[in-house]
Amino acid sequence: MVDIQENIRRVEERIAQACHRAGRSPSEVTLIVVTKTVTPPAIYQAFAAGLRNFGENRVQEAQPKLQELADLPDFSRDLTTWHMVGHLQTNKVKAAIELFNVIHSVDSLKLAQALDRNARVPLPVLVQVNMAGEATKSGFPPAEARAAVETVGRLPNLKLSGLMTIAPIVANPEETRPVFRQLHLLCVGLGLPELSMGMTDDFEVAIEEGATMVRIGRAIFGERPVEGR
Repeated sequence: MVDIQENIRRVEERIAQACHRAGRSPSEVTLIVVTKTVTPPAIYQAFAAGLRNFGENRVQEAQPKLQELADLPDFSRDLTTWHMVGHLQTNKVKAAIELFNVIHSVDSLKLAQALDRNARVPLPVLVQVNMAGEATKSGFPPAEARAAVETVGRLPNLKLSGLMTIAPIVANPEETRPVFRQLHLLCVGLGLPELSMGMTDDFEVAIEEGATMVRIGRAIFGERPVEGR
């Protein structure tokens, strides 16, 4: 059996140690618990342990989970922040706005405009940048990120909060350091406060390079039954 509470404690300790190495405070880093393929009872355990930020990759998976969670004792949607961290199709924008408080994966102007048209109140979003130029990943190329940020920042119903990236899967987490460092420099240059980067295999390096949000699933819930990080 996976000890979710103990895993959370270990992850939080690793976050604190990475912050210490970087001369930062752990309060500067938000732990987003990624619940892809995770059952509502397991999510509830993380909620009961005090975590309040949760991330999902797919609208169609998030909908039934949130419905089931609402029926669990003491669970309150008002106490949680739900982050969309996976690729979002424009035909699922309306549903996503109902489910999520923050969209991390704005990877095209078409998506940004669709979110802007449908949002009823300013919706916090992050622009996804494909720092490594991987064909299998979404996001703006680094050379186009500044123009994308300027355009998204002008949309009246979106609140541009920062940048997001997914680093390449590598054997040694140190190999991701240049990717994270470059995105941090870009984020600082654009004057944006939030930087969503780092997952189970590389979140400590991401924190050392300036991440303000880390997206962690496997280190808390154990190996997934399907491929994923």
